[in-house]
Amino acid sequence: MQIEDFYQRLADLGAKPIHIGRISRAWLQGKPLDTGTRHQQSENFLPLAVRNALPQLTEALNALARLSAEHPATDGSARLLVELADKQMVESVLLPRDGLCVSSQVGCAVGCVFCMTGKSGLLRQLSTAEIVAQVALARRFRPVKKVVFMGMGEPAHNLDNVLQAIDLLGSDGGIGQRNLVFSTVGDPRVFERLPEQRIKPALALSLHTTDAELRQQLLPRAPRIDPEELVELGERYARQIDYPIQYQWTLLKGINDSQAEMDGILRLLKGKYAIMNLIPYNSLDDDEFQRPDGDRIVQIVRYLHSRGVLTKVRNSAGQDIDGGCGQLRARAVEVLDRRRRVERTTGA
Repeated sequence: MQIEDFYQRLADLGAKPIHIGRISRAWLQGKPLDTGTRHQQSENFLPLAVRNALPQLTEALNALARLSAEHPATDGSARLLVELADKQMVESVLLPRDGLCVSSQVGCAVGCVFCMTGKSGLLRQLSTAEIVAQVALARRFRPVKKVVFMGMGEPAHNLDNVLQAIDLLGSDGGIGQRNLVFSTVGDPRVFERLPEQRIKPALALSLHTTDAELRQQLLPRAPRIDPEELVELGERYARQIDYPIQYQWTLLKGINDSQAEMDGILRLLKGKYAIMNLIPYNSLDDDEFQRPDGDRIVQIVRYLHSRGVLTKVRNSAGQDIDGGCGQLRARAVEVLDRRRRVERTTGA
C-alpha cells in the first residue's frame, strides 16, 4: 500500500483533510485509528462511513509491518524482525533513550563488505507507508522521539519515499526535524534534495576511512566521492541547517584503526561542524573482520577528542545477541530456506 492509497480510501469514504489528518496522527503515534481528543470523541467527529471502515483500515495498516520476532539486549535496545505484507522481512531497532532505527529497503545495493545486509543485495524498495509503519509498530511498545534511517538499505537509493516518510514523521508523527536522522554513504542527490525539504533532517555520513582507494574497497558500490569532497558537502549542509554532521566510522581491526587514519580524521574534520561516531564492529568469532581491542578504542577516542574532533563511541545495538544489522533477517531467511528444503525432500 502506498500512503496515497490510504488517504484516497479515506477520501472515498467521505473523510475531509481534517479527518484524514487526525487518523494519520493516531496511526503514526501507535494509537487506535478512532482515538479522539479530550474535548471531542471520534463518534462526534468522524463521518459514519469512515468509522464503520476503521476495522478494515486498521487491518490493512497493521499488515504493512507485523512483529515477527523481538530480541531484547542488555543495553536497553531491542531488535525487531518485521514482516511486511509480502512476507519479506526487515529489521527495526528500538534504541535506548526513545530512539528507533528503521529500514528503507529489503537488502541493500551498496555492498559494504562488513555489512550482513549488503551480502543479500537489493531485493526491493520499501514504500513510504512501510517505512512509517515501522514507527507506528514500535510506538505500541515504547515511546519513540527520535528516528534514524540507519537500518537495512541505503536511504538515498529510495530517496523519494524516505523524504516523504521524513515529512510525515516530522508533521503528523510529531518528531522534531533534528531528531530525524538521514544516513547515507554519500549519494550526491542527497545534498541537492535535503536543503529543499520543508523538514530538513540531521545528516549522518558513512565515512569509514580517509583513504579514497580503501573506501572503494570497503563500500564497493558507493558513489565515487573522495572523503575530502564528502566532508566538504557535509560541512555545507551542516552550516545550512545549523546542526553538526555525524560521521560514521565502523572500526575494523587492522584495517581502519591505524595512526595514519586517525591523523587523516584530524586533517578532514578538525574545525568542522561535525561529530565522529566510532562504531566498533559487531564481530563473531569466525568473521572476516574483527573489532579492535578495547584499549585501542579508548586510545583512538582520547587522541581525536583531545585534538579538537568531538568523538563518541556508538556500539551497535544488540552486541550481546549477535544482532548486527541484517543478522536477524539472515538467520530467519536461513531457517525458512532450511524448512523449505525439508518440505521438498519429504513431500510435506
